[in-house]
Amino acid sequence: MQATTHGEHLVKLTRLRAVNAYLVREEDGFTLVDTMIARSGKDILAAAQQHGAEIKRIMLTHAHSDHVGSVDELAQSIPGVEVLISTRDARFIRGDKSLDPAERQGKARGGYPKLKTAPTRTFEPGERIGSLEVIAAPGHTPGQVAFLDTRDHTLIAGDAYTTIGGVHTSAKGPLQFPFAAIATWHKPTALQTARELRGLNPSRLAVGHGPVVENPGDAMEAATLKAS
Repeated sequence: MQATTHGEHLVKLTRLRAVNAYLVREEDGFTLVDTMIARSGKDILAAAQQHGAEIKRIMLTHAHSDHVGSVDELAQSIPGVEVLISTRDARFIRGDKSLDPAERQGKARGGYPKLKTAPTRTFEPGERIGSLEVIAAPGHTPGQVAFLDTRDHTLIAGDAYTTIGGVHTSAKGPLQFPFAAIATWHKPTALQTARELRGLNPSRLAVGHGPVVENPGDAMEAATLKAS
């Protein structure tokens, strides 16, 4: 696993050169955003130790297997760790893959594993947990969220964007990495989300797949136009 630091608060963890999770430094330790694929827990814990703090909470952008794959392993390894996910996507990790009537214009694509670990609580867009503000980001999944670090305006966007082969929305992925687009529940909603996230004018874009992008505004704008 590769670990790279971006700014004062963010450590990107990468496995298989394409799957990311993030350690966000808070006053009480680390918030871990996403957990990558299964059997990543040991390396995530080692990275947190190397960077000098304990993981206090796990916050999930959405319920796909490459983001929640190591939740059970980490919950067993970290006594008392908080596990948080959006109220909507919490249904997926409980094994309920049903779609609400308004969601049935799309299809629940991608892998949604049922977890043994129940969330300690769920959250809604607009809440703030530590330094991270929860931002609605549906489209890739019905309940995907992004997290905006209120200290430096870093946006952790889940799979609303990918940055392999350039910045792209999950409404229209590149040939180099089509998987996020293939696994997207509803592409028109994903495109609208990408536009709204662009409107936040983030200083830094951190995504589930690909490198962190500094000053990403122009690239995000171009990606939304390309997908329109």
